[in-house]
Amino acid sequence: MLFRIVAASAAIVVLAATAAPAHAQSWPQRGVRLIVPLPPGSGMDLSARVVAERLQQKWGQPVVVENRQGADGIPAVTSFFAARDNHTFLVSFGGIVTFNHLLHEKLPYDPNELLPIAPVIDNFLGVSVTAMLKVDTVAGLVAAAKAQPGKLNWAATPGLPVYVLLALQRQTAIEMANVPYRDFAPAYQDLNQGRLHVIGTGVPTQVAHHRAGTAKLLFVTNRERSPQVPDVPTAKEAGLPDLTFEGVSGVYGWRGMPADIRQRVVADVAEIVADPDFRARALKVGTAPRTGTPEEFAAAIAAQRDQVAAIHAATAKPRP
Repeated sequence: MLFRIVAASAAIVVLAATAAPAHAQSWPQRGVRLIVPLPPGSGMDLSARVVAERLQQKWGQPVVVENRQGADGIPAVTSFFAARDNHTFLVSFGGIVTFNHLLHEKLPYDPNELLPIAPVIDNFLGVSVTAMLKVDTVAGLVAAAKAQPGKLNWAATPGLPVYVLLALQRQTAIEMANVPYRDFAPAYQDLNQGRLHVIGTGVPTQVAHHRAGTAKLLFVTNRERSPQVPDVPTAKEAGLPDLTFEGVSGVYGWRGMPADIRQRVVADVAEIVADPDFRARALKVGTAPRTGTPEEFAAAIAAQRDQVAAIHAATAKPRP
């Protein structure tokens, strides 16, 4: 009798040990979406597409990138939270967590419900001016803005670029009018023709205009110069050390996501990002691969949040 009880207990243990992995391996049961809050062609978008391609090979299910740009990433986040189907993830910059609450009095989502899962890239971000302004430095831009109070304008893609432009104005005591774009492609047309004066966005989409001479990249926000435009100084070199950001971006889930699915994504994305082929392709599109654990990703986001909060507190205008 005792032998039967022991044998039965052993069988239960074996079944329990094999059930969880079997459940994890059964996911995904259908196609997976990676929602990106930036337009097609951006460094983050192109890197996300490389990740999607490799995940599709691993998972045997379609993995598609869905672009929902604009409004500081809010449409992308709300679309992500509306799904909560364990087959939808957010591939995003950190601003959705670190400073959207500083830009908007009320958000339609709780940043604490976003869970950093896996880092993917560091974006190279930069600020360009139209060639029509005939300025080559930050000091030149400041002088032009002060000579024409309220006449210059700016636009930025969602995320850190928005905050960089706001902080740039506050730190240099200039004021420019914001021009919102639902689709950022027309912003480049306006920049090249002088109707738009300043833009902030990922470096990859600015390179062609910088090289053609229709726009001038004034600085990149990263600690190191971009390999795509090594002639462009960093924010620190341009005299704006407080505007140094690495632009860490990665995969986010929601806090109620099953642990086994989360760990599957963590392991598979980490393997992809560590691959030399991914590194080569990421650098080619103007981003830098970023490896790390979920804890390291969360720590980088927390550090960015503290940095932005400090800059905001130091540069925010006092309330009347």
